[in-house]
Amino acid sequence: MYTFSNKLKTFSIALIILGLIGVGYGFMTSHKSLDDVKTMLAEESSAHGGGHGEVTAHEVVAGHDNDTHSENKGAEVSEHHGDEHAKHVQHQIANRPWSALYVAAFFFMMIALGVLAFYAIQFAAQAGWSPVLFRVMEGITAYLLPGALIVLGIAVASGTSWLGGHYNLFVWMDPEVVAHDKLIQGKSGFLNMTGFIIRGLIFIAGWCTYRYFARKFSIAQDNADVNDNRNFKKSFRISAAFLVFYIYTESMMSWDWIMSVDPHWFSTLFGWYVFASMFVSGITVIALVTIYLKSKGLLPHVNDSHLHDLAKFMFGISIFWTYLWFSQFMLIWYSNIPEEVTYFVTRFQDYQLPFLGMVVMNFVFPLLLLMNSDYKRIPWFVIMAGIVILCGHYIDIFNMIMPATVGDRWFIGIPEISSIMLFAGLFILVVFTALTKAPLLPKGNPFIKESEHFHY
Repeated sequence: MYTFSNKLKTFSIALIILGLIGVGYGFMTSHKSLDDVKTMLAEESSAHGGGHGEVTAHEVVAGHDNDTHSENKGAEVSEHHGDEHAKHVQHQIANRPWSALYVAAFFFMMIALGVLAFYAIQFAAQAGWSPVLFRVMEGITAYLLPGALIVLGIAVASGTSWLGGHYNLFVWMDPEVVAHDKLIQGKSGFLNMTGFIIRGLIFIAGWCTYRYFARKFSIAQDNADVNDNRNFKKSFRISAAFLVFYIYTESMMSWDWIMSVDPHWFSTLFGWYVFASMFVSGITVIALVTIYLKSKGLLPHVNDSHLHDLAKFMFGISIFWTYLWFSQFMLIWYSNIPEEVTYFVTRFQDYQLPFLGMVVMNFVFPLLLLMNSDYKRIPWFVIMAGIVILCGHYIDIFNMIMPATVGDRWFIGIPEISSIMLFAGLFILVVFTALTKAPLLPKGNPFIKESEHFHY
């Protein structure tokens, strides 16, 4: 039985506390007055050689010889435009801590959901290599319920004005925006707060119901007679059914929780794209937790062949993610339809470094680090590749959310790092607490002997 070490528990609690302090600081410093924003914009304009402000002033002065009234009117228009732009920037700055919190919350939630899908696939496929890893997977999926509820809670709270949200993440939650936007009005049958909450609760209930019964049957199988495999067969049946439910709800969740931050844009590949990201991130965390536990002498039956297969999945799904990323990008770029291409234009203009950097981290690094079969068996090498992959997929979620919510006012600073620390601490606390609840070896699984002696 695994015992949660005091050092790791203290570390996770420290991360949570530091994260909360940083998140609080991010919210406190994000509320700037309109005058402060105007001053900031003036300083930025001055630093860039005047820009738009000088052009506007020149136009107003040029009209002076023709018509004094035109000058006054031009000044009024310029001032109104300046106020509107300042309000827009003010709103983007206020969005940043909400967005940073949401990105980190979704990232850790999707790890647990990706692991749950991988776990179900192992049962449905009756895989013989992986049962020694089942308790690790069950521990990681324990985070799914609190993690998913937090994501849904942040999304709803960000659109609740009495919490100071003012529709920070999802513009379709703002009645004023919807009233003047025909396209969003056409989607209001799906994009409305009531439907958003109900669908979210259905997703979470379905995922966590499967997780609860799969865990229950797994532990019950340990205590069953040697030839009694009824609980394993139950797990097999519910896993097959869950995978059907999962593939639908994961796609709908990705539309609701991510794609709807850009309500004018859509992609038919988006559900698969998010799935690839969560799947490879989940498998990577399985490998990292397994390596940690084995280093403590707690998983003696896990050998380098198990590690090799996990790393092989990390490599393969990274290639699959790249295929989906390229397919989505190339088709939209080639067709050049304004409603679609604006999604990538925004990211190329304002997010070029993270946008192209994540492709290097999620494709080039896994390709170079994990292509060699021998390297897949070296723990420190897999850890290094895993850290790069996880950082790359955090940037992937960052690129999905931030352009629609903060525009060009993005930066990876205190709000973003603190949010990662907060949810990383919570993730470690929940996962390693769950690992203490049952023996790390599911000895009743009918494939456990095959798994213990697995060699590739």
